[in-house]
Amino acid sequence: MFREKPCVCVFLFTCVLQLSHTWSVNNFLMTGPKAYLIYSSSVAAGAQSGIEECKYQFAWDRWNCPERALQLSSHGGLRSANRETAFVHAISSAGVMYTLTRNCSLGDFDNCGCDDSRNGQLGGQGWLWGGCSDNVGFGEAISKQFVDALETGQDARAAMNLHNNEAGRKAVKGTMKRTCKCHGVSGSCTTQTCWLQLPEFREVGAHLKEKYHAALKVDLLQGAGNSAAGRGAIADTFRSISTRELVHLEDSPDYCLENKTLGLLGTEGRECLRRGRALGRWERRSCRRLCGDCGLAVEERRAETVSSCNCKFHWCCAVRCEQCRRRITKYFCSRAERPRGGAAHKAGRKP
Repeated sequence: MFREKPCVCVFLFTCVLQLSHTWSVNNFLMTGPKAYLIYSSSVAAGAQSGIEECKYQFAWDRWNCPERALQLSSHGGLRSANRETAFVHAISSAGVMYTLTRNCSLGDFDNCGCDDSRNGQLGGQGWLWGGCSDNVGFGEAISKQFVDALETGQDARAAMNLHNNEAGRKAVKGTMKRTCKCHGVSGSCTTQTCWLQLPEFREVGAHLKEKYHAALKVDLLQGAGNSAAGRGAIADTFRSISTRELVHLEDSPDYCLENKTLGLLGTEGRECLRRGRALGRWERRSCRRLCGDCGLAVEERRAETVSSCNCKFHWCCAVRCEQCRRRITKYFCSRAERPRGGAAHKAGRKP
């Protein structure tokens, strides 16, 4: 597990994940290894898609993927080793692999194309491999060079991060879809040729969110990793856990409360949802989760929105619209003036 890794594009990936507004790909292009320059924009785009998916998946959770959580390099001082950190590593690794795989299969790289290595082989009863499978092997190999190069330590946190990076890559492979085409006289589908395609990245994110809820806590002796024997014990421990599962070393803090030291804002002032036909069960319970269970009241705020409506095309050639006003209601968590006896938030719940 603790093999020496090439320091490939670490600067690029770290800066993307820290959302630095002053850095650009050009800075990397002047310093990075030439063999990897063609992948740099894909890595940046993949990292960004991981960030966006993290924010989407946790939009209505107490922990909502704040920017401070997006620093992946442990030597840069990522202090936590909880299940949220595990998810950040997994979704970021998955985003980079997913984008590299897609761009490879689309022919964006001269040295890579779709995977036809199994074409003509029997895949299962009544079907053969064929077509143009997304080249997930390429995406996996190159993303591993970029993402895992961030980990230079040999302690339990580095092992945890590497494990969760791999879990993210496994999530991409595990959610790929088999697509088939029938062959035969008059559409009889005597045989089928099938290939593998990437799913929507949202499906990868949802898969990893389930893994987040089921993440395994690894208990190691304090100070493990300071000796060869300790490092061996760490490696053995993580080898015994499936790389499809997320792992963490520490319990999560109380995300209800503001903690400036940890960079946590708490849930006071957060918006929550109460009504709406399209709301899922998790969203409908957001006010209770973010407000009520954290000892906060739900404040109702009314606002008026103005938008274009009743647009008509006039010959020739203009579109004219009316301005429609609509009153909307939003809900926010606020400090209750007179907290009731049962309003104190319940510690120990999952964020």
